[in-house]
This record gives sequence, structure tokens and C-alpha cells, in this order.
Amino acid sequence: MASSAQSGGSSGGPAVPTVQRGIVKMVLSGCAIIVRGQPRGGPPPERQINLSNIRAGNLARRAAATQPDAKDTPDEPWAFPAREFLRKKLIGKEVCFTIENKTPQGREYGMIYLGKDTNGENIAESLIAEGLATRREGMRANNPEQNRLSECEEQAKAAKKGMWSEGNGSHTIRDLKYTIENPRHFVDSHHQKPVNAIIEHVRDGSVVRALLLPDYYLVTVMLSGIKCPTFRREADGSETPEPFAAEAKFFTESRLLQRDVQIILESCHNQNILGTILHPNGNITELLLKEGFARCVDWSIAVYTRGAEKLRAAERFAKERRLRIWRDYVAPTANLDQKDKQFVAKVMQVLNADAIVVKLNSGDYKTIHLSSIRPPRLEGENTQDKNKKLRPLYDIPYMFEAREFLRKKLIGKKVNVTVDYIRPASPATETVPAFSERTCATVTIGGINIAEALVSKGLATVIRYRQDDDQRSSHYDELLAAEARAIKNGKGLHSKKEVPIHRVADISGDTQKAKQFLPFLQRAGRSEAVVEYVFSGSRLKLYLPKETCLITFLLAGIECPRGARNLPGLVQEGEPFSEEATLFTKELVLQREVEVEVESMDKAGNFIGWLHIDGANLSVLLVEHALSKVHFTAERSSYYKSLLSAEEAAKQKKEKVWAHYEEQPVEEVMPVLEEKERSASYKPVFVTEITDDLHFYVQDVETGTQLEKLMENMRNDIASHPPVEGSYAPRRGEFCIAKFVDGEWYRARVEKVESPAKVHVFYIDYGNREVLPSTRLGTLPPAFSTRVLPAQATEYAFAFIQVPQDDDARTDAVDSVVRDIQNTQCLLNVEHLSSGCPHVTLQFADSKGDVGLGLVKEGLVMVEVRKEKQFQKVITEYLNAQESAKSARLNLWRYGDFRADDADEFGYSR
Repeated sequence: MASSAQSGGSSGGPAVPTVQRGIVKMVLSGCAIIVRGQPRGGPPPERQINLSNIRAGNLARRAAATQPDAKDTPDEPWAFPAREFLRKKLIGKEVCFTIENKTPQGREYGMIYLGKDTNGENIAESLIAEGLATRREGMRANNPEQNRLSECEEQAKAAKKGMWSEGNGSHTIRDLKYTIENPRHFVDSHHQKPVNAIIEHVRDGSVVRALLLPDYYLVTVMLSGIKCPTFRREADGSETPEPFAAEAKFFTESRLLQRDVQIILESCHNQNILGTILHPNGNITELLLKEGFARCVDWSIAVYTRGAEKLRAAERFAKERRLRIWRDYVAPTANLDQKDKQFVAKVMQVLNADAIVVKLNSGDYKTIHLSSIRPPRLEGENTQDKNKKLRPLYDIPYMFEAREFLRKKLIGKKVNVTVDYIRPASPATETVPAFSERTCATVTIGGINIAEALVSKGLATVIRYRQDDDQRSSHYDELLAAEARAIKNGKGLHSKKEVPIHRVADISGDTQKAKQFLPFLQRAGRSEAVVEYVFSGSRLKLYLPKETCLITFLLAGIECPRGARNLPGLVQEGEPFSEEATLFTKELVLQREVEVEVESMDKAGNFIGWLHIDGANLSVLLVEHALSKVHFTAERSSYYKSLLSAEEAAKQKKEKVWAHYEEQPVEEVMPVLEEKERSASYKPVFVTEITDDLHFYVQDVETGTQLEKLMENMRNDIASHPPVEGSYAPRRGEFCIAKFVDGEWYRARVEKVESPAKVHVFYIDYGNREVLPSTRLGTLPPAFSTRVLPAQATEYAFAFIQVPQDDDARTDAVDSVVRDIQNTQCLLNVEHLSSGCPHVTLQFADSKGDVGLGLVKEGLVMVEVRKEKQFQKVITEYLNAQESAKSARLNLWRYGDFRADDADEFGYSR
């Protein structure tokens, strides 16, 4: 431990005590110290040395907790000044000492000299000379050392120094305070101003016992923001050090024990105080971290007044060099290249409220999760109706606000991504679903940390980690501080106000609700919307904020390549460039704010119309980029010229859908004279309803004014004599009046009565059907019966075509017809009568194009071959159109002519 030197002497003379050296670690009292050796590969050995021949007062001692009857022992007079005299003179200094006596109990007594040899200052003589100690009673001055002590004592008495001064020395007795009644108030009262103190004991590297001056409070101080390895107490009372616990303790002891320091009291934890210890040579908190003796702790780092980032930087320094407790450390992103750790990317989509999809410079897509935050979630088990399907975005409080915050801030913008860690994939358990591997990162835009902004608004919470879990945000402390501010200000999730409720009606695929909304959307002209999802290049899901509803929206005027579909027992491959069209639409409009014009709806309740993004028509853009073709239904649109112009330009480039385009030679078209036998007497009609089997109902335009007049008079009559609710008992086949979803009364016929709550009715003037409660029915006044004006809706079927038997194919044909002719005026010609209803041809009122022929051209239906002579020219035209559709492999013909021997596998019949 300490070096020794042997003083020479003649052989046979008295033995000269061995001179030993050491460094003073601690002063126990005015007459006892602890010295240590030099550290070699760990904390050095140490020993207690008591001064020979003198006595100093005993310091105060606290009563043992195990002895309830014992009392605290106060300082003896002049005991503390004696200790302080030695502390200021010796702590950390090298001394030499000789051992003169050793008791059977192992206590060692000797002389101590300041310096490397016995020529230095004699500490016992200095104490006696200052009147801070006395010679032991009964000691005779029978050698030079004792004579010198006696002389010093006489001089001190004469000079009235220390204990020889007047008075009893009571002013040197400290009023020690071992406990603080209100630690929080005590800390706050100092307003984070430095307090003078002496470190009396070091429990471990980050916990010390300090004497606060000048009021003598003896308090335990835990260093804010860090934790060193500790000594674990075993059942038998012994202590087992954690790795590097002893080294960390020695590091703190050798720098702070019994040193004069200043402490900033920052917070309190139970009776312990959190603080930062300032020493003229530096900040021990940051030093411990930098040397790898401590790690940052989240629960107290926020109170560190000098900034958590300094502590994190010091910890990072030790981690990078793998010092001490970090010797086995592997960085969370150690396996990533630098270009994968930090990059700039464009945000394409926001997923819920804690993840985004970005497009890299390489063109690849990557999902990025925001580090260390948790999005809003449902609390408790019974908060959700079991029968109602959960829609997280709208049903989880603040999820919609969080998603909207990210969407408005990020969509389409370039952001800086710094990967913090990769969360490995985890299997599913009974309570937690499986998670794939997740890349967690800090995302910033314009210098703003998006996760921090989200947390500060109370739209996300910060994840708490185990202390040894290093997989966390590189700005974790800022996230904790932001959350603390959000809690204090009652923001978002931390608000005590009622949570916002989003009643969003999803009318996708709900035909009845879609019919109710259609008139409103048509009258609204351009409506604001947000694209929530892109199913394909021309099929989207929109959120209409003004109407608070979700709709499925089909782009009008174009024919976009169909994507792959999963059918029962069959995977239907997508058409060429369907994926490119979907990606184009996604990149352009997904989660963007757009404007839509709704024109009509199909049989499935999907709305059809035009979508505008930043003033550009999406239908035109798809055609322009050779990802769609113009559909013949666009002819009636004001955008037809733009579409044709875009298509012509795309054709010339011969790209994508036009890659194999060959310009057809213009042939002179000779007018085909109709056979005299075929009667072509077209009359104007208004198409009001299309059925699932491709029949349709029309009103005669010539009698339209009569119907309008009758409806006006009938409603006036009902308004003046309203039917008594529930007074009408419906019977099958009976005419009545029914209140439609628009609140108006119409003429109807009862088709079936299931119960008073479910009555099936047919609207005789419009052709649509509905199930109503009997409370919305009434007796039809005689003045408005079918004798006055017959039922105005007449049922017809298309002539010369066969409707597909396959449900999906038939739905496609019905959708096309709904899109083209429902609620429009057409020209109708009866071709032949058949069981059920007349078969007719329909023409568009403006272009005179044959609707049925258009369906054949699109490959949506097949031709019904009839042998009557008068129809042969028409049939020939239809068959030629069918062959063209086959050659182009359109719709029904996408897999060739399915009407072979295995046609039944596809669900079609000839």
C-alpha cells in the first residue's frame, strides 16, 4: 500500500520505526485519519492511523436505527474545528507516518508528517499548537517528541488558542440536522442556487452524503440524470459489488470525499435530494459518464439544470470507445451503412399516427416508425361496442387529429431521416399481435422534430424503457420534456375536456345511403376531399370533410387497366400497366387535399366523377402519361377535348398502353341502309333506374310535364291533409303513397309485407324499390290514382345482347350502364316483344351512339344472335364489334373466347 524507508542506526541499538507513506483519503476526527496507497488495477488498500499521545474531541454520532432508545450524540467542544483543521491540511495530500503502537484489536497509533519524510510538518504538534487537541493524561515528557508536545501545549495555553480560549467552546458545537421535514420545499427554497457543502461519505459512484453549510444539514444527494453500478446487499448482510461498482466509487471518492464543493439542489426523491455537484476541477456527473462509470437515467435526467444533451453526449463518448460498463456495447445501428443511417426522403403516406411511408432517392419505398413514441390508443376493455367494427382512425380518441397533423405537415414534403434503431420482428402472443421488423427513426423537417411536435400537442405519448434498453430516440430527453409540457398544459390526450368524437359515415358500397347523398354532391359542384386510399389507378376512397363521410370514387371518362383480383379458386392477373397506373395515382393524390365533381353513381353505390389536384384533372393526367384510354362516355363531358388531345399525344409516343398502337388507315364509311322491315321509330325517354339483371325503367318525356304537375298537386294535398302515422295497413298489390329518403311522397305499389316494420314497395313512376316501415306509407288519394295518370315507369331490356351469368362480369356491365345513362335522356326504339318486357335499342340523345353496341365494343356483354331477316344488318354490326373486343381481349374476352367446352368453369352460358 505505502512505500517504506528504513532509517539507519548502529547494530544492537534500539529499533527505529519504519517510515511509511500514503495519501490521505479521509479525516475521521481531530486525531484519526484514513490513508490509502496508489491505485494499481483497481481501488487501492487503505488503513486507519490514530495520532499517538494526543486526544481531540469526538464528533457527533447519530443514534443507531436498531436501538430505538438511543439518542444522538452531539459534537464535543472543538471537535469539529479540529477535524476541519486536518481536513483542509491533509485531504488528498501525501503524508508519511510511523507506527509506534498497535493494540490487540488492531488499532494503530503513530506519528504523521506532511510530506514525503519525517522532516515535514508534525501533525500532532500542529494540532496541539492550535489548541485543538491536548496531550493524553498521564503522559510523561520522557523523550524529545513528548517534550515538544508539552512545549506546544504550554504555548497554546499562553496564547489562549482554541480550547484554551475563554468560554466553554459551545460555539464550536454544530447543530446537526439529519432529516428534512419537507424536502420538496427545502429544495425549492434554494431556487437552484449553488449551496456550499462538504462531501462526508460516498455510498457509490453517484450517491453521496453531504454536509450543507452553513446550516449543517446532513443529506443524501443522488447525482441527477445518472446512475453508477451499485453494491447489492445480500441476505447475510454482506455486499456484492456490480461490475465496476468499486472502481466508480473510488473515482468519486478520490475527487470529492471531504472536499469543499458546491451543490445545485434540483429535485427530491423520497428523503433523498437530486443535485449536481460542482468542483473547481469539473463536473463529476459528466466525468463519470465520459469515463464509462455511469449511464444516463431517464427518470431524473430532466431535472439536470445544465442540459440533458451534455449528459447524453458524455455517455455517447464512452459508448463509442466501449469504456468500462460499455465494454460489450454494440450500437443499435452498427450494422447499417452511413447512407442508410441518415438520408433525405419524400413522404408519400402517413400510417396511423406514428409511422410514415417515404420514397427514397433510389425510388424504393420504406416504412419509417417515429422513434420512442406511442400513438393514441383505446384505454380499457369495454370502451368499444362489441358489435361495431373498430375504425382506429375515427374511433380512437385523438388518432384522427394526430394523423391529420402529420398529413398536413409532411405529405409530399422532403424530410431528414436519422435511423435510431431497428426493432426486430416479434411473434404473436395471446395479448400482443405479431410485428414485422421496424425501422425507427427521428424525422425532421425545417429543423423541427416531428415526434417532439406530436408529443408537445398531446397527440402521442413517450414510451418508457428499461434502463439498459438502448433502443430509443436520439432525442429522447426532448421527447420527455415535450410530454411534461403537454401534461402541464393539458394538451390533447392529457386534457380533462371531453374527447373529440368523429362521426364519419362510411357509405362505400351502401347503395341506399349513396342514393341519398348523390343529389347533394351533384348540386355541390366541386367539393373538397382528402384521398384516403387508392385501390387502383381510377378507383379511390375519399373523405369529404364538409359532409363527414367516406365514399368510393371512380374517375369518369377513362378506361384504366384493371389490377389483379383474387377470385374464388382463381387469382385473376392484372392487365398490363395496372400497377404503374395505381402507383402514379398514389404518388400524385394519396392523402392530398383534392376537389371532386360527382356526376353519377353506379349500381354498387360508387360515385363517378372528376378529380382535380392542384388544378389538374387526374383523368387527363392518366391519359397523358399513357396509363389510361379515353372511354366513349367522355363524349358528353366538358373535358372530352382535353382527354382526346392528351390521348393523341400519348399515342404518338407509343408508350405503355399505346406501346403496340398502329395508326389505322381512314376508310370511307358508306351509310348502311336499314331494312325496310325493321321499324326505327326512336322516341325520347328519361332513364330512371337500372336493375341488377340489366333491365331498366324509363319515363316518357312527352308525359313528363303531366307527372310533374300531378306530383306537385299530390304533395300540396298531402301537406294540407297529412296521413295519420301508423293508420295505414299495407296489403300486397295495393297502390299507396310512400315517403322516400328525401322526405317527399311518391306513388308506390306494395309488393310484399314481411312485418309492419318491413314493407317492400315499388315506386311506380321511377322504377326503384325500397323496404320501409308502414309508418312511412299512406293511402293514395283517388285524385292521383293510376286511372288519372298511369304508372310512368316502364320496364325494358336491351335487344340483341346477352347478359353475363358471372356476378362480377354482370356487375361491371351494370356499372357501365349506370354510369352512362341513369338519370339521363335517351332515344328508345322497340325492336321486338318478349315474355316479361319489350326488348329495345337505346341511343344517347346527343351523339346518337347505340348504348347496347357500346357495351359489346367494351367486351362487357355478348351478342344475342337472332335469325329474323330484318335484324341481320344490326346483328352483323354487333358481331363485328364483338370480334373487335375479342381481338383486343377486353373484359369478358381477356382470357380469349371462354365459350368453349370449359365455359362453365367461368360461370357463363351461351
